[in-house]
Amino acid sequence: MPHNLPDYELADRMALTTAAQVRAIGHPLRTTILQLLHERAATVSELAAAVERPKSTVAHHVNVLTRNGLLQVVHTRKVRAIEERFYGRTARMFYVAAEPSGDGGDDLPRDFNDFEVAARESATAFEHGKLWGFIRHARISEGQASEFWDRMAELVAEFDRMPRSGDSVYGFAIGIYPTEHPTLPTRALTSGSEANA
Repeated sequence: MPHNLPDYELADRMALTTAAQVRAIGHPLRTTILQLLHERAATVSELAAAVERPKSTVAHHVNVLTRNGLLQVVHTRKVRAIEERFYGRTARMFYVAAEPSGDGGDDLPRDFNDFEVAARESATAFEHGKLWGFIRHARISEGQASEFWDRMAELVAEFDRMPRSGDSVYGFAIGIYPTEHPTLPTRALTSGSEANA
C-alpha cells in the first residue's frame, strides 16, 4: 500500500485561526469524519455508513467542516442524474494558532482540549491493558520546549502518513505544556546555612 495516502492532494499543515474553526474540529463526530478522510476521499453516504449515523446528520457536520475550510470537494462523479461529491481534508494536520481576543468577543472555546479527547477515547484501552503511554516532567526553557514541539510535529506527520492497513484505529496523543510543578532554586541563590540544612 502506498505511503502517500490519502488519494488526493492536500496541504501538510493548516493553522486554525478562528474560534469557529476550533469549534468545528472539536466535535467528536467531526473529528471521526476527519480521521476517516485520512485514508481516502469519501461521499456523505460512505461516511454515514462508516459512522452508522443518518446521512442528514453527517451532511450537516460535513457542511460545518467545509464552511470552516477543513474539508473540500476533491472530485465528483455522475451516478445516473445525480452528481456525487467526494470530500477530502484540506490538510494532513490542523493546529490551533488562534489567540483569545480578551475582549469577551470571539474567544476560543474553553473546552477544546486534545488531551480530554484522548482521555475519553483511551478509557477502554486502559481497562483492557492496551494503553501505551508516558508522562514526564522536565524544567526546560521556552525555546527548548518549542524545539521539542517541532520534533513532535514531525512524528505526528509520520503517523498521519502511515498506510491504513490494520483492523483497528489507534489514537496517538502527544503534546508539551507548562505546569505549576515546584522547582528547586539554583545553587547560586542558596545561602550557606540553607545549603547545610
